[in-house]
Amino acid sequence: MIFSDSELQKPVEISLEKVRPFLIKDRGDLKLIKIEKGCVYIKLEGACKGCPSSTVTLKNRIQRQLQIDIHPDIQVVKVEED
Repeated sequence: MIFSDSELQKPVEISLEKVRPFLIKDRGDLKLIKIEKGCVYIKLEGACKGCPSSTVTLKNRIQRQLQIDIHPDIQVVKVEED
């Protein structure tokens, strides 16, 4: 990854805001936990956290948006409940 984790913070936040309305429409949301070594750690909230389609949403919606907006190698990791 050609960006540092701190350089990715703001672009990731902006990109996630593009996805958030899609999640809220289905009574869900997301929380950015951290960015580490080019991986974006996301916690799904609301209806999304228990949804059987959450992995598809994570890869096909959230990760894809980040790859379009920032870099094709960026990865998203789902953080489970504490």
